[in-house]
Amino acid sequence: MAGLIESLTAAVHAAMREASERAILPRYQTLAAHEVIDKAADDVVTIADHEAEEILGEALAALLPEAALVGEEAAHADPAVLDRLGSGLCWIIDPLDGTNNFAAGKPPFGVLVALSDGGENVGGWILDSLSGRFCHAERGCGAFIDGERITSRASGREPPVAAISLVFMDQAKREAIKTHIAPHYTLVDIPRCAAEQYPRLVLGQNDVSIFERTLPWDHAAGVLFLNEAGGKAARLDGSAYRANDWNRPGMLGASSPWLWDELAERMAVLG
Repeated sequence: MAGLIESLTAAVHAAMREASERAILPRYQTLAAHEVIDKAADDVVTIADHEAEEILGEALAALLPEAALVGEEAAHADPAVLDRLGSGLCWIIDPLDGTNNFAAGKPPFGVLVALSDGGENVGGWILDSLSGRFCHAERGCGAFIDGERITSRASGREPPVAAISLVFMDQAKREAIKTHIAPHYTLVDIPRCAAEQYPRLVLGQNDVSIFERTLPWDHAAGVLFLNEAGGKAARLDGSAYRANDWNRPGMLGASSPWLWDELAERMAVLG
């Protein structure tokens, strides 16, 4: 596996740019009503999602024919697609991360691609469609932004800055977080876009994040990027996030291991 991600990165980046330039950016702030469809409660999908996934799927399959493909929209249409995550190499595609933002005509939004091996994340790529910022990471080889190696840094603010996603929590958990966790942090709005949230943790904008839903296309690339940068993303019990363990709720991300430990201790009190 050593060196595989480095050898793939230029081509993966090109495929992500192509999807963004052909399917996403031409429709930014120009979507017609019939091109936005309700997917679930508080969730939509657009024609750009489908077209970008098709472009990415074709390009990635050509790059690594032996790897399975799991795209967000393909998995939504057929949940059996998720069975591919635990066996061998698998591309994981979020063709348009931050779709709700995109459909509302506002940033942030981007493209996420990850590569897993038997459920373990080994490569991750994150493209900000509007700015062109490109993040990538390889297991055991570090994290990079626009080709420059990056080390995660905290904001330096006191109390630390927290972006807490309450969207998919039940009411009781929401209230517990608000009562017992939130007062220890400076709260900021979540971007509703993992392609933005994980870079914020690395770049000193946010210190900690709490995620309830942990779907692989949202988190596989970002978790690897944050961990390889020297921050920490893990399950609440400290175990590693695996792409094939996607339906297990709850994960914490932090710009440093000690900030992660501090948050995990507070979360443990909630049971």
